[in-house]
Amino acid sequence: MNSSFIWRRRALKIGALALCAPAIAQVHAQSAAPIRLALIESMSGPFANTGEAVFRNILWAVERVNARGGVKLPGGARPLQLDRYDSKGQNEEALSALRAAMDDGARVVLQGNSSATAAALLDAIDKNNERDLSRRVLFLNYAAVDPILTNERCSFWHFRFDAHADMRMAALMDVVKGDAALKRVYLIGQDYSFGQAVLREARRELGVLRPDVQIVGDELHPMGRVKDFAPYASKILASGAQAVITGNWGNDLTLLVKAAREAGFNGTFYTFYGNALGAPAAIGDAGIGRVLAVADWLPNVPTPESEAFYRAFRERFPKPADDYVHMRMRLMVEALVQAMERAGSVDTVAVARALEQADVTVAGQRGRMRAVDHQFQQPLVVGVMDRQGAPGVKFDVEGSGYGFRVVKTLTAGQAEMPTTCKMQRP
Repeated sequence: MNSSFIWRRRALKIGALALCAPAIAQVHAQSAAPIRLALIESMSGPFANTGEAVFRNILWAVERVNARGGVKLPGGARPLQLDRYDSKGQNEEALSALRAAMDDGARVVLQGNSSATAAALLDAIDKNNERDLSRRVLFLNYAAVDPILTNERCSFWHFRFDAHADMRMAALMDVVKGDAALKRVYLIGQDYSFGQAVLREARRELGVLRPDVQIVGDELHPMGRVKDFAPYASKILASGAQAVITGNWGNDLTLLVKAAREAGFNGTFYTFYGNALGAPAAIGDAGIGRVLAVADWLPNVPTPESEAFYRAFRERFPKPADDYVHMRMRLMVEALVQAMERAGSVDTVAVARALEQADVTVAGQRGRMRAVDHQFQQPLVVGVMDRQGAPGVKFDVEGSGYGFRVVKTLTAGQAEMPTTCKMQRP
């Protein structure tokens, strides 16, 4: 046989294999044992909508990893598998879910909606990891923002990917301090560790930055149990407050702002989570220029990369009700994958040590893990509610016709705060 013909045939085979390589990698990843991620969240009860929103975001991030072949490890690529466990909004149910997830083989647990639940899970994981070395678990936290979790209660096994409450409050106060007309504020929050931390920090920062502002109301309410916020709205109105500062989330926020609107309150809401889950639609026109929200990212961040990221999510989840997008959850999954690939292993300790050095970028948004306390460092933005189509508001929220225009951007360095963590490492 002609030698040039043989070489041509070999070249064609090599080319065909190269074209097939991505598909082969994906098939191999799908056939390899999956790496289980256990999502423990409220999938039923008053905060079910928040759990479902988290699930969509993390599922989308997992799908993106698997679409490119999975987690690349020395023994071959492995896909991620996201399993959901319903905590029903109860700490005991969350602990039962943790035990079930571990029995199912999960060594990475994800949770965030409720700092009280996060604290309970962290305590159980710390105890488990000390006594059962073969079943050590990592805890990735995307939304439980009580500062204590990366300060006094910091743990080698816990990594937080959201800015904690003090960081978020500092970003809001950066806007508050510029509002010279503001003289009276009302503080209200959910009566548990996070809600208490928000109001405590609001009092402290107002005293430092705006000692001229009078706090005309300061109260906590039962979490997830108030069905009618009209009495609270009446007190806000009667106090003469020009603004409300709240860390409320889920239905506790939506019902509060709806009641305040119906009572005739025309002041400003400074919120942690007023940018979705029904709040903009409940507020309506009364919120234009008056509802502010702080986040790691908002859909109207004015960059092409941000717009492409948002559009890709909406293509995957096109229903208006599903429009609650979190950049940090994608960053969290990418950081985990980066750590596993750097460690060349799924061993819990090896992955944790690699995750301490995580440095990831998605759609132009960069975040890095601070090793000293496992608090993710990333930019923060503050947005103000306006009609879709107004300058800076290309995208609305949940089909409401209202979106959030970015009015303040803090770099990761500006958002960073000191820690009191004294971490014990294995």
